[in-house]
Amino acid sequence: MTAVQHDEPETQTAAPGPDAGTVAPPVVDFDTHPDRYRHWRLDVDGEVATLTLAVAEDGGLVPGYELKMNSYDLGVDIELHDAVQRLRFEHPGVKAVVVTGGLDRMFCAGANIRMLAQSSHAWKVNFCKFTNETRNGIEDATENSGQTYLAALNGTAAGGGYELALACDDIVLIDDGSSTVSLPEVPLLGVLPGTGGLTRVVDKRLVRKDRADLFATKSEGYRGETAVRWGFVDATFPKREWTEKLAARAAEAASRSSRPGGEGVTLTPLDRTEDGDAITYPYVRAAIARDARRVDITIEGPTDAPPADAAGVLAAGVDYWPFAVARALDDLVLRLRTNSQDLGTWTFRTAGDPAAVLAYDEQLRALADDWFVNEVRHFLKRLYKRLDVTSRSLIGVVEPGSCFAGFLAEVLLACDRQYMLEGVYEDVDPDADPATITLTPANDGDYPMGNGLSRLASRFWGHDADLEAARATFGTALDATAADDAGLVTLAMDDIDFEEELRIVLEERASLSPDALTGMEANHRFVGPETLETKVFGRLTAWQNWIFNRPNASGPEGALRRYGSGQRGSYDYKRV
Repeated sequence: MTAVQHDEPETQTAAPGPDAGTVAPPVVDFDTHPDRYRHWRLDVDGEVATLTLAVAEDGGLVPGYELKMNSYDLGVDIELHDAVQRLRFEHPGVKAVVVTGGLDRMFCAGANIRMLAQSSHAWKVNFCKFTNETRNGIEDATENSGQTYLAALNGTAAGGGYELALACDDIVLIDDGSSTVSLPEVPLLGVLPGTGGLTRVVDKRLVRKDRADLFATKSEGYRGETAVRWGFVDATFPKREWTEKLAARAAEAASRSSRPGGEGVTLTPLDRTEDGDAITYPYVRAAIARDARRVDITIEGPTDAPPADAAGVLAAGVDYWPFAVARALDDLVLRLRTNSQDLGTWTFRTAGDPAAVLAYDEQLRALADDWFVNEVRHFLKRLYKRLDVTSRSLIGVVEPGSCFAGFLAEVLLACDRQYMLEGVYEDVDPDADPATITLTPANDGDYPMGNGLSRLASRFWGHDADLEAARATFGTALDATAADDAGLVTLAMDDIDFEEELRIVLEERASLSPDALTGMEANHRFVGPETLETKVFGRLTAWQNWIFNRPNASGPEGALRRYGSGQRGSYDYKRV
């Protein structure tokens, strides 16, 4: 993981209002490796791995703050994200993961306050979003990969430090007379626990709401038996019993896992090329149109047939086509989302043979019980979820040569709109085969959204007959007319109108308020039931976005700016 100062003019100019005086954000790479970690240590001992947080105080991504008391910034969380991914793919024998602190009497003090105070509004919100996605990845590993995460709080866990613990399945707090758990953001900083803390306390740990209210306004938090009795932690042990009890809990968690052991898949560095306004990976390429504030993303289909069996899939490793696409597109989404906030519209196209894509789609379902294929499927699920919560307008374009089929059609369904060409471009390639879309049972729940629904069910929420009609097309290649009749595209047009209509759509989108679009898209994309996940991201988009932007938190006399100065934040006490 590396970062350099951004040299684009728009990122060097501080935004007005509460962001005035903020430091220009860095350009961030999400590439790292355990050998290069500065803040985490990953140790594997048979069925149990240990992740130890010992943050380098001078290791911040941006100058201007020290990461004291195991506080963290985006760089710390990039390493954690990398470690969670590697544990799933490289260590099929690891069945339990212990997350602990490397400092005496301090597990983690949470997000670094100086970093938050000097960061732009957009940086703060995107930081919280990535951090949340990493926490969700931990929970997903416990639920779907047989890797139970245990938080071994060897000292105080405050704010984001306790939120990291909340992502774990089991929380154990040392009983040393002083170590506590707390969410002090409301009383100390005038903001909210931005990585799902409040939601996980009441929705996941089922803490009674009045106790949660006390907890979130008590800056020092709770310790010992009170923390256990009220549900903030699962157990507390004195130091003399700490090592023995923790080892027993980890062993018990490992005994429940069905992970197979054996050889894993090494996550080799991504093959990424950046040349001006082009970013290219095997099977994924992005062309940046800066004047139009747009990125045109193309996903390429496979060039080879799927391996013959699970052993062949494992042997292919990072070159297994669905995995290679997932790794590349995930990296691209993170890089664009973090480094290119002015590129507000992303178009998605595909290129390849739909039949070749469908062969891989069938294999992913047929070998779903294989540990590596299972991990690839869940990685694809997390990638699509990352698209769902990305604050960009997503437009799908279906043209001759497209291969939106099976699991790759999930990208199209994740888009806010879909435009499909009827027939062919007569003046360009009149002999081309018209574009088609092919859905399969994979689109009916293999890759659920954060609301627990498939994107297909979300699309037809409240229209059960239309959903059943779409299901009836599974396995059928639908041309533009059939796809339009099935409700799978926004508009189908012939080549006389297609390019001009698409140009108008993209220009119109780029002309609208990005703030309004973010709110609109976040509402449209998540219909139906609420879940912990939709609550976390919905409230991050709305409440935290708003609170971070208020003078009470981020103004020159706000709590974030005054924290540590000896002065309390100066508040406008009118309720809004």
